[in-house]
Order: sequence, then C-alpha cells, then structure tokens
Amino acid sequence: MGFNSYKDDEKSSETGKLKTLGRLFSYLLAYRREIICVLFIMAFCVLVTLLNPLFLEAAIDNYIAKKDFYGLYRLIILDAALNLLMILGIKARMYIMAKVCNSILVTIRQELYTHIQTLDFQFFDSRPMGKILARIIGDINSLKDVLNNFVTTLIPDFVTVAAVAAIMFAKNPALAAAALCSLPVMALLLWLIQFYSHKKWQIFRKKASNLNAFVHEDMSGIRVIQSFTAEKETENTFSTLVKEHKKAFIDAVRINDSLGSAIDFCWGAGVAALYFTGIFIIGTDKISIGTFLAFGTYIGMFWNPIMNLSNFYNQIITNLAAAERIFEIMDTDAEITDAAGVCTLPPVKGQVTFEHVTFSYDNTVNVLDDVTFHISPGETIALVGPTGAGKTTIVNLISRFYDVQQGKVCIDGFNVKDVTIESLRGQMGIMTQDNFLFSGTIKENIRYGKLDASDEEIIAAAKAVHAHEFISKLEKGYDTELSERGGGLSIGQKQLLAFARTMVSNPAILILDEATSSIDTNTELLVQEGIEALLKGRTSFVIAHRLSTIQKADRIFVIDNGGIMEEGTVHELIQKKGAYYKLHMAQMVLPV
Repeated sequence: MGFNSYKDDEKSSETGKLKTLGRLFSYLLAYRREIICVLFIMAFCVLVTLLNPLFLEAAIDNYIAKKDFYGLYRLIILDAALNLLMILGIKARMYIMAKVCNSILVTIRQELYTHIQTLDFQFFDSRPMGKILARIIGDINSLKDVLNNFVTTLIPDFVTVAAVAAIMFAKNPALAAAALCSLPVMALLLWLIQFYSHKKWQIFRKKASNLNAFVHEDMSGIRVIQSFTAEKETENTFSTLVKEHKKAFIDAVRINDSLGSAIDFCWGAGVAALYFTGIFIIGTDKISIGTFLAFGTYIGMFWNPIMNLSNFYNQIITNLAAAERIFEIMDTDAEITDAAGVCTLPPVKGQVTFEHVTFSYDNTVNVLDDVTFHISPGETIALVGPTGAGKTTIVNLISRFYDVQQGKVCIDGFNVKDVTIESLRGQMGIMTQDNFLFSGTIKENIRYGKLDASDEEIIAAAKAVHAHEFISKLEKGYDTELSERGGGLSIGQKQLLAFARTMVSNPAILILDEATSSIDTNTELLVQEGIEALLKGRTSFVIAHRLSTIQKADRIFVIDNGGIMEEGTVHELIQKKGAYYKLHMAQMVLPV
C-alpha cells in the first residue's frame, strides 16, 4: 500500500465554469415558490436598507436643522418599524433557504448515489472507494452555502450595488464618481485572483480525495497492516498525504484572503477620494451635512455588498471543483446498460451458449480468445485452472457484468445484450469468494437474496446449507445483529450465511465462484449435501480450487491460455493425463 497508489489520478473537468454553476443552480427551479417568496422578502429588506441613509439625511436637514422634533419622532418610529419588519424578514428568509438548500442537497446526493448504482464494474475497478465516498459526502456538503448565498447574497447584493450607485449619481454625480473611482482597479485584481484561486482549489480537492481514499482503505485493511507490522509505513504515507492536504489548503486560502485585502484597499481609496472631492474640490458650502453623511453611509453600503460578493465568489471558487467532480461522475455513462428495444428475459430453463467469445479487460491482452461451448439445462459445469486464466471472467460474462468484444453469450437462445439486465440477473444466484455481509440482522442478510422471502423460506435455506444449527445457538437467533462485514462470526459462518442468501433466491442459473474457499474441511462436508440439493435441476457453474468439491460435476472445463484446454468428466480427464491430471496429482500430494 505505497504512496504512489494515492497520486492524483483524477482528471479535472473541462466543463466551463458558468455551465457548471448554471447546472448547479438549476436545482433551485424546483422550489420556485419558495425562491420567489425569499426574493420578495429580500427586495423589501434591500428597500429598507436603501431608505435608511435618506431617513438620516431628512432627519438632519429637514427636522433637526428646523427643530421639527414632532416630525423627527414620526420619522424615527417609521424607520424603526420598517427595520423591525426587515429583521423578521431576514429570519423568515434564513428558515426558508435552509429548508430549500437541504432539500436540494438530498436530491443531488440521491441522484449521485442512484447513478453510481447503475455503473459497471469497470468504473469501480478504476477508482478507490474512498474517492467515491468523498464525492457523495464531502463534496455535496460543500455546495450548501453556494446554493443558499446565490439567492440571499448574489441577487440582493447585486441589486443593492446597482441601486446605491444609481442613487449616488442621481444626488451628486461628482461625489459618486469620486467614491467609485477605484472600481476598475478592483475588477482587475478580482480577475487575477480568481484565475489562480480556482486552480489552487482544484488541487486541494484532489488532495482531500487522496487522503479520504487512503484512510478508507487503511481502516478496511487494518488487520493486514497489523499482521505484517506495516503500521510505520502507513503512518508515513498518511503523514505525507496530510502535509500535501495542508499545503494545498494554505496555498488556496492565501490567494482567497488576498481578495478581501484588495477590496479593503479599493474601499479606502474610494472613501478618501469622496472626502477629498467633497471638501477640497466642490466645497462644504455647496453640500449639506445630511447629504455628506448620506454619501458616507452609501459608500459603505456599496462596498459592503462588494465584500459579500467577493466572499460568495470565494465560495464559488472553493466549491466549484466539488461541483465539477460531482457532475463528472453523473456524466459518466455506464458501459453495461439496457439497449433500446430490449425485451424481458422469460423464465429460463438454463441453456447457456458461448459463440466465439473474445474478451479483454484493457483491450490489449485477451483473457478469453474465441471461446465456444454449449451448456444444457440442468448441467453442472466445473471451471478449474490457474489464477488469472479466465474462470471468473466466464461467469461474469454470463451475468453481463462485462460485455464481450467479439462473439456473443446466449441464455436459452437469447443474447444477453438483447434482454434487460434486471430480468437476466434476477434469475441468477451468484455466490463469490467475497462473502460480504451487511450491517443488520442475520435474517435481513439472508433475505437480501429474495426481498419478499418469508421467515419460513429463510429458515429452510439456512437448514439446507447447515447454517441453521449455529444460528439457533446465538442468543437472538435469526434476529442477531451483525456489524459491518459480519464482524463476530467466523469465516466459515459468514460463508454459510452467504450460501443461505444465494439459496433463498431460488435461481435458475447458479454461479459458485470459489464459494467454499473459506470453509474448513469439516464444514465443507456439512455444506456439500446442501450444495448438491441446490445444484439439482439448475444450470450451475462452479469455480473451485479444491478439486474434491467438483467430483460430481457433469463436465469439467480446464481454463488456460485464453480458452478451454480440456473438458470432460473427472474420470475422462484423469485418464487423459493432461492438465487436469496434473492438478489432481498436485492436490493428492499437497492436499488442500
């Protein structure tokens, strides 16, 4: 588990930033009523904010200067009432947007998860699981503030900036021009900062993904790490990844923070230009005190939204990489899908045919090369041969976990590409050497093979594979809660539960891929009788490294060099004294 396994292997999306943002914000359209309500609230709040400096100007020039205290009191009461309503509106806006944004995150996460469920094995073969988790959890969470602030910051602040500028120019163009003279400088600085900031945040997201992938794999393989005393090596790798993550974050934040400093500089320059113009160029005798104070307030109202918009822009730059990574997976098409016009596979008898099948995982080296065979309904076929010869590949092609490059795979005369994947796999029982169990009860794990199975069917399946005996001895029996991957059970017990899960599905075609590899010899003897009952009347493919488990197979295929080297019954193959005979003799000398 070296450090090189966690290099940046992800490609940055080339999708335009505006297109990515448009796609993200399109999720708001499903909540038009709520957004319109929020916009009305924000419009009222912006209006009150814009009126406050005018109230201040009127209070000084029209009431205090004229000693009209009755009019001043009325103005104060009106202003206080409007500001109180504004505060209540802000509270309502926060509640509505929190509800909307959380609903959108649920929608995006559900869409992403549902899409990932449709992707084929090649997608998962090419990505560490931790990087997929980073997208489903971390990347989606990071979008919340962007969605919220798009409505509550971007739109009202743009309106505020435009309205303040219009009011300032309407009241005094010279003062307005002086106050806003630093805008071109800010625009240039903003462009330069965003150009470099986006790249830095992309790097940070990749480093975070690498760290997440490493931690997930490290925790999953902790037993192996401790067994080989590799803690120091993994600690060094973790330390390196953490340092890279930290450096990437600091580099990105350093550029982001410079934007705030640039705005502060431009703001200060605008204020200085305002007072210099008002005092030394225009002259205080031509500008009332109220107007001067109103302009001082307005310039703050102009640059505060600019600061808010810059912070929002920082959020966009920070989280745009996350949105790109999410949409990159959403746009990844599954290679194994139902083509247009496919039909539902009817209840099958179990005839399986390979016609000149050629298959390669990487399109360079053929694992299977022009393989042809015919399996009659109810036959039990054993597949033996060295590791990597293509035994598992054959059963994966039958289940259509991969598609052939040449030739075709047929079940009862139907090309597997011409029927729906659900109707194909729904009639198969697949038992692999990875006896994965989910968190939940034993009953729930067995029922996973047939979601509508009754308790009686579950118990019958467990009895058939001799799992009922050890389950009954547990304190809660079939209601015993299992931790992740079946922690607390022996390897053999987990294998028996996986057998029961496959058996309860009552498949027409059964695939046992090294299914007894984790069962000791005594347990295997108990299970063998149940397996024979399961195989009866079904087309079955059995991959086994223990030749003792396939003695009753109707035919044995010896797979090697991209094809079927030998086939026949046990006695026929032993008499040939070929490849199978050598395997047989090796296990006689070195029993498994």
